[in-house]
Amino acid sequence: MTYSLANLLDKSASRHNSLCPRQVLGIRMGLAGLAALGIDAPVTQKVALVIVETDGCFTDGVEVSTGTSPGHRTLRIVDLGKVAATFTDLKNGQSIRLAPAAGVRERARQYAPDEKQSYTAQLKGYQVMPETELFTFREVKLQPSLETIVSQADFRARCCLCGEEIINRREVVIHGLTYCQTCSGGSYYLPKL
Repeated sequence: MTYSLANLLDKSASRHNSLCPRQVLGIRMGLAGLAALGIDAPVTQKVALVIVETDGCFTDGVEVSTGTSPGHRTLRIVDLGKVAATFTDLKNGQSIRLAPAAGVRERARQYAPDEKQSYTAQLKGYQVMPETELFTFREVKLQPSLETIVSQADFRARCCLCGEEIINRREVVIHGLTYCQTCSGGSYYLPKL
């Protein structure tokens, strides 16, 4: 399969049985973010890390266009409820964050003037808008550091409280004792008593 916008749109649409404006934004942002760092898409080795700020259709578009994935530890979701992503070059640590430009929904109509509905105008307009009108580009510094985010694969520890294994340096050490994030109070869930 040729790596073209049309093929990427088809691939993303096949995941949802349709194509939506957020998928188009994800595909375009994925390509633009990697290009801004001088990294070719698709990413086939661990040369880039992409952190998306929401889940759903947008993230599928980013994944399809960049070739990054959670399974390869090259795509992360930090759900801030924003259609945005940060792209990091793993070789030099440079990071750039892209987000839709202010007014992009309204501006999409200029690129699809025959479309009556906003949804369809966005769907078509986002495909042809110049990147400079579609996105903002901002250099950023990762917090926590790239080294902390990437961590150390294949490192294992055991929680002194629940006994569960912790991988990839995600343990918490308190007073010399090793805990998982759940037992140290930093989890997304609480055990049901």
